[in-house]
Amino acid sequence: MRYVLGLLAILAVGLLPQYFAVADTLPIGHVDIQRSGGTSSFTVEIAEDRDSRAQGLMHREEMAADHGMLFVFDLPSEQVFWMKNTPLSLDIIFISKDQRIIHIAENTTPFSLDAIPSHGKALYVLEVLGGTAEKLGISKGDSVTIRR
Repeated sequence: MRYVLGLLAILAVGLLPQYFAVADTLPIGHVDIQRSGGTSSFTVEIAEDRDSRAQGLMHREEMAADHGMLFVFDLPSEQVFWMKNTPLSLDIIFISKDQRIIHIAENTTPFSLDAIPSHGKALYVLEVLGGTAEKLGISKGDSVTIRR
């Protein structure tokens, strides 16, 4: 029995790095939002392939106020998000090809399966902590700069 438990422990430790590999290997970038009254800057993980976009911020229980995740899509299109397996309330900021905010879904409901549409063609989607847009005065029409 002790042998079996030891073997299971070794296997579990060996698999942990693979489980967390997606989050550890995402490229890091910066997003600046030019709003009335100044610029708000965020350090972001960049999710630009199908697997990283599907994982998103699921299972994350904390995130710094000036951090987020930027989803980059191949073509501008109507994007639809949900909060499945996401314990954090988020502001989901939909951004057009010309890097203008087209819609903000504020204070999303954790774990919700409700569809959250972009209400227009988005090429980028920025997720930040819920309440950030209101707190910083970020709004539809604001200009976004993405730095990799």
